[in-house]
Amino acid sequence: MLLTVFNILFVIIAIAMIALILMQRGAGASAGSGFGGGASSTVFGARGSSNFLSKATKWLAISFFAITLFMAWYAMHRANPNAMNMDLGVMGSEVPTAPVDRAAPPAVTPQAPAADATVPAAPAAEGAVPVPPPVEENSSRETP
Repeated sequence: MLLTVFNILFVIIAIAMIALILMQRGAGASAGSGFGGGASSTVFGARGSSNFLSKATKWLAISFFAITLFMAWYAMHRANPNAMNMDLGVMGSEVPTAPVDRAAPPAVTPQAPAADATVPAAPAAEGAVPVPPPVEENSSRETP
């Protein structure tokens, strides 16, 4: 409720500041008269007294910045201290993965070739890498 009231007041002050700034006569409006016109005491006009528009703009700017600082302070103190426990939707969901031990390779024991062809080989463990059959080396290599 309080934040809504300050937001409405914030927008009204911003619009009023824009209107008052656009209604004021610029400081360089009489700059041409400073170069030979003789009607102005300085190049950019006299700075002595300020009129209603400049005073109103000053107070609107002060209130604009005060409301800005208050709304920032209020938003920080109203923030949720349990922000880490908030539901982030798809981005907050974790994909369950099994821990992988990269230090040790999977333990695979080489199988000796079966002497009898009728004996079936042992079933492979789940996730085991098949071992290629051993390569027989000849001690006598033929040279071409």
